[in-house]
Amino acid sequence: MTVASVTLAALIAATLIIALLPLVLYRFLRKPLALNRRDTIVGVAVFTLFAMILERAFHGLVLSHTPEDGWLTQPLAFVAYGALATAVFEEVGRYLGMRFLNRRYGASAGDGRGIGYGIGHGGAEAWFVGVLVWGQWSYLAWLASRGQLETQLADLPVDTVVRLHMMLATLSAQSILLLLLERCAAFAVQLALSVLVWRGVRAGRMAVLPLAIVLHALAATPTLLYQVRVLPAAWVEAAYFVLAAILVVVLVKTCRPSRAAA
Repeated sequence: MTVASVTLAALIAATLIIALLPLVLYRFLRKPLALNRRDTIVGVAVFTLFAMILERAFHGLVLSHTPEDGWLTQPLAFVAYGALATAVFEEVGRYLGMRFLNRRYGASAGDGRGIGYGIGHGGAEAWFVGVLVWGQWSYLAWLASRGQLETQLADLPVDTVVRLHMMLATLSAQSILLLLLERCAAFAVQLALSVLVWRGVRAGRMAVLPLAIVLHALAATPTLLYQVRVLPAAWVEAAYFVLAAILVVVLVKTCRPSRAAA
């Protein structure tokens, strides 16, 4: 099989954009918002622990006790489970991370800590879910364009080879644009939720945790509805474009620089 040159170029470009987004944003906002890299490091650590380790272990436990024709085969049940699981693990981790920063390093009157943490949390997600996966896809697509894919996959099981072929066959510039919009919107959501949770932690309001869980679950729903073929790709693209635009405007207008707490 072969992959169109425009598809390969779009995939490489999307991978580079997502890879550079958190790095460039941190550098751009470091001085205006007085960002501290320790907040960003905590964000990376929290996402890695709660989303990549604990959440995945939970999914493995649930799937091991669910029959192949069980309740997760129902589209709405799958969407509800996926959205809530993601929201609960990430938001509990975010809340605990913010509590740690608040207690260990003291309160910050501005939003710099929330933004700094959000760049770490969202940046880790961008790299784990976007860059590392798309980088592998780019390599496989490059091999396919050179006619070397079959040789490279010769030692893999047949079902794995079939899945890789199906994945590459479904790639297109439009599908890559959808993935890019989703990742950009997810990054904006992580920033917004981080600012929200930081303000709640700073004010001592634990009610911010269930609110963040609900908002996170709602933000994750369009992608899950697309996966179960309830929403068409165009609607999901439009939803994430609008969501990202709104969140960027809100963050720009409401975030304040950090300063010493009174």
